[in-house]
Amino acid sequence: MSDSYLTLLPEKMETRDLHGYLLGAVGPRPIAFASTVDRDGNPNLAPFSFFNVFSANPPILIFSPARRVRDNTAKHTLENVLETREVVINVVSHAMVQQMSLASTEYDRGVNEFEKAGFTMLPSEVVRPFRVGESPVQIECEVTKVEPLGEAGGAGNLIFSKVVRLHIDKAVLTETNTLDPVKLDLVARMGGNWYSRSIQGLFEVPKPLTDKGIGVDLIPEAIRRSAVLTGNDLGMLGNFKRLPSPGEITDFLAGHPEFQALLSASDERQIHTQARAFLQNNDVESAWKILLAKPA
Repeated sequence: MSDSYLTLLPEKMETRDLHGYLLGAVGPRPIAFASTVDRDGNPNLAPFSFFNVFSANPPILIFSPARRVRDNTAKHTLENVLETREVVINVVSHAMVQQMSLASTEYDRGVNEFEKAGFTMLPSEVVRPFRVGESPVQIECEVTKVEPLGEAGGAGNLIFSKVVRLHIDKAVLTETNTLDPVKLDLVARMGGNWYSRSIQGLFEVPKPLTDKGIGVDLIPEAIRRSAVLTGNDLGMLGNFKRLPSPGEITDFLAGHPEFQALLSASDERQIHTQARAFLQNNDVESAWKILLAKPA
């Protein structure tokens, strides 16, 4: 076992410590701001970061209220879901994150977190729980299954939530009615008190080619073992359909005479540095051409 790793055995750890490591390592996690009501119609609102979308047909979201570690009690959200089998999942934008955090306070049963946190209660169209008016996307769901993962403190309870209505604020849409991630400005949970704001580190990664890129394994070894190019760089090079032809490389060099001196010097590090500059501008084709070019 390498001394560079801290190796932990879950069965020998306190649950609260294991919980901290897991939540610190697995993130950022999207937040399900879950609105429920009890059998008498009393509203409850609480955030959960054990959450994601798991199916589009049928449309299923799953979130998991864990049993409290300190006393092994169930949260009000879980109790309400078991009584009514309905929930509204509201997404959390940066503009509402402080109010969302306040709503996570463990108020007594029957206390309305909408009022405590200053949120607007909007009636839903299909289910009984209210929507959060400040949330840019509100999702009405019928609960199809609740799957307990254990009986001890810290055990999760998977709540399978079938989407029956989506309500999207038009202010976060593009001209073609798709969601604009910058306008949406979502936040996500990290470990401890930390959150992540999506737009501060927003970047695109093109999906793999449908007709298949060449793959990193087919990149020439001298390039693959470069001291300059990173794993991300190699991934971009591997997601390219075919290597440029000699004629295409010749035409490229004719249009970029400034690279001739670089190639004539046969300085591999400088050539790879130039290729990396192309990759950082998402110009994979030019990166390949400079990497495969030979001095005139």
